[in-house]
Amino acid sequence: MRPYVIVLGNEKGGTGKSTVAMHVSVYLLSQGLRVGTIDVDARQGTLSRYFENRKANSTVNVKLPTHVAIPRSEAATREESETRDENAFNEALHKLSDSDFIVVDTPGNDTHLSKLAHSYADTLVTPLNDSFIDLDVLVNMSNNDFKSLRPSIYAEMVWNQRKERAKRGSRPTDWIVIRNRLTTLYTKNRKDVNAILEALAKRISFRLGVGFCDRVIFKELFLSGLTLLDLEEGVVSLSLSHVAARQELRELMDLMKLPNL
Repeated sequence: MRPYVIVLGNEKGGTGKSTVAMHVSVYLLSQGLRVGTIDVDARQGTLSRYFENRKANSTVNVKLPTHVAIPRSEAATREESETRDENAFNEALHKLSDSDFIVVDTPGNDTHLSKLAHSYADTLVTPLNDSFIDLDVLVNMSNNDFKSLRPSIYAEMVWNQRKERAKRGSRPTDWIVIRNRLTTLYTKNRKDVNAILEALAKRISFRLGVGFCDRVIFKELFLSGLTLLDLEEGVVSLSLSHVAARQELRELMDLMKLPNL
């Protein structure tokens, strides 16, 4: 059995892809599973730096994945660059072939490496802020007319990579869009974004769920390389926000319906 590949993807930056990738990876490690991680956003390298911080942390006994960072090729021609990207990605998959799961973090823009990663996704998780600006990469619409919804640039890219995946004879990608960094306030904007996503989900076949609320705790543990799962009652004073954040992670993992988990 080959590893099950989870890809965090969105062509919009700042939606929390790396934060979700960190927590999903550590959750899987906490279940005693073999986890590999790939950072194809090596220029920014958020996921890579996080695991460097985690490796350097000596205050707690942490588990680590086997991590690979893939910088984008700087070859002179597009053809040569894409060939090098494909070779590097395939080498990473081969290196991590004894993993149970591989978690891939992708950049917030359109690259050949990102497209390639999407074509290997058994599960694709697309975090999306509750904003019409962020929604624009997923759907085109006119004057709030839900009947005129059309897939936008990122949705079209996902569709094309689903076709590439089908050509290889792979099982269909389970695409999940999660509304991330939600505020605790229920607003008209939040209601409208949810209505649009529910309508679009039926048209282009994704499942809709909720990610993480906008909590400081998800950001402040980055430098220590920890997650909420590493914090123990008695060692760290857990607040109600910590408990709620842990529940959000559990609900996200339940939503993903990963095999053998």
